[in-house]
Amino acid sequence: MDAIKQAFKGFDVNDLDLSTSGNWPIGVKIISYLIVIALIVAAGWHFYAVDKQAQLHKEVKKEKGLKSVYKEKAFQVSNLDALRKQMEDVEERFAELKKQLPTEKEVPGLLDDITNLGTDSGLDIGSIALASEKKKEFYIELPININVAGSYHQMGQFVSGIAALPRIVTLHDYSISPSAGGVNMRIHAKTYRYDETK
Repeated sequence: MDAIKQAFKGFDVNDLDLSTSGNWPIGVKIISYLIVIALIVAAGWHFYAVDKQAQLHKEVKKEKGLKSVYKEKAFQVSNLDALRKQMEDVEERFAELKKQLPTEKEVPGLLDDITNLGTDSGLDIGSIALASEKKKEFYIELPININVAGSYHQMGQFVSGIAALPRIVTLHDYSISPSAGGVNMRIHAKTYRYDETK
C-alpha cells in the first residue's frame, strides 16, 4: 500500500500531459495501459462479436426451419415403403380401369354391343350414333346418342345391360315420352378413351 502511495506521491491529474507520458508515475501508466486495453477489447467485442452474434441468431432461426424440413423428410422416409405399396396399388387399379376403357379400334364393337343389348331387350332401335369426341385433360369423351322405343320393362332391361358391359359406359340426360306401342326414350351415353398423348 505504501508503494502505491509512493507511486502517486505528488501526482495531480491536472498535470497529465500526453507529450510527457513517459515521465508519468508508474501507477498512472499502469492505469492508463489498463484503460487503453479495456477500450481496445470493448471496440473489438463491438465490431467483431456483435456481428457474429447477429449471424448466430440468424443461423439459430434458420435451424428451426431446417428442423421442420428434417422432420417432414424423416416422416416421408419412414413411410416410404407404405407409400410405394400404395403407389403400386394405385397403378394396378389404374391399369384395371384403363382396361375397361375402349380403345379406338374397340369403339365400333362397343356400339354393336349396345345395339345387341337393345334388340335382345326387345326394343325397336331408332338410332345409336357416335357423336364427335371431346378431349378432356387425361381422357377423350365419346358421346353416343341413343333413340329407342319399347315398354318400360324393356327399357329397364336395356339400361341394366349397359351397366353390366365390361367397358365403362355412363348414361346421361334421358327423356321418355309415350308412343303408340309403349314409350320412346332418348338418352345420351358416354364412354371414355384414355388419351395416350398424356
